[in-house]
Amino acid sequence: MSSKLFKAIILGAPASGKGTISKRILDKYGFKHIASGDILRMNIANNTELGVAAKKYIDEGKLVPNDLIIKCIMTRIDECNSSSWLLDGFPRTFEQAKQLHSVHKVNAVINLNVPFEVIVDRVKGRWIHLPSGRVYNIGFNEPKVPGKDDETGDELVQRPDDQPDVVRKRLEVYQDTINPVIEFYEKLGLVQGQDCS
Repeated sequence: MSSKLFKAIILGAPASGKGTISKRILDKYGFKHIASGDILRMNIANNTELGVAAKKYIDEGKLVPNDLIIKCIMTRIDECNSSSWLLDGFPRTFEQAKQLHSVHKVNAVINLNVPFEVIVDRVKGRWIHLPSGRVYNIGFNEPKVPGKDDETGDELVQRPDDQPDVVRKRLEVYQDTINPVIEFYEKLGLVQGQDCS
C-alpha cells in the first residue's frame, strides 16, 4: 500500500455539517467518501437485509448495533483501500473506534462542535437527494430549483430521522457515546477540533 494514502475521519453530531465539510474535502483532495448514514439509507431504500435490520433502530433515533455497522463499513473500506478515504459518521462508539484502529490506522480526525439547539433548528429546513446524499438547507445552500436536486433534477426528500423529536433523541445518544471516541483519538494525537456554532 502506498505511503501517500491518507485516511481521515470526520466526527460530529447528526446534522452538524459533516456532509458539507466532507464534500469540500473530497472536491479538493479527491478522497473516497465513506458515509455510514448514506450507506445505511441506501440499504434501507433497497430493502436489503442490512437495511431492514437497521431501519428499526434509525426510526427510533438509536444507533445501529456495532456488529451490523462495523461489518458494513469495514467492507466499504476494503473496497476503497487503494485510495485515500474520509470516513463520515463512523466510528460512533468506543468499540467501533477500537475495531477500526486494529485494522486501519488513520492520519487525522476532524471533530465538528455545533450546539445541539442549532442542529435541531437546522434540520427543519434540510432536504436530501437520497441516491447521492447531497444535502440542501433552506436559508443557505438552497437548491437552484426548489425541491429538486441541482445535478439530477430528482425530487428532494426530508428524512424521517430528521424530525425534531427524533433528532433530539439522536443527539442524546450521540453525546452519550462519542466522548470516549474523541478521548481515544485525542490520546493518539489525531483530533483537530472545529467550532461550528
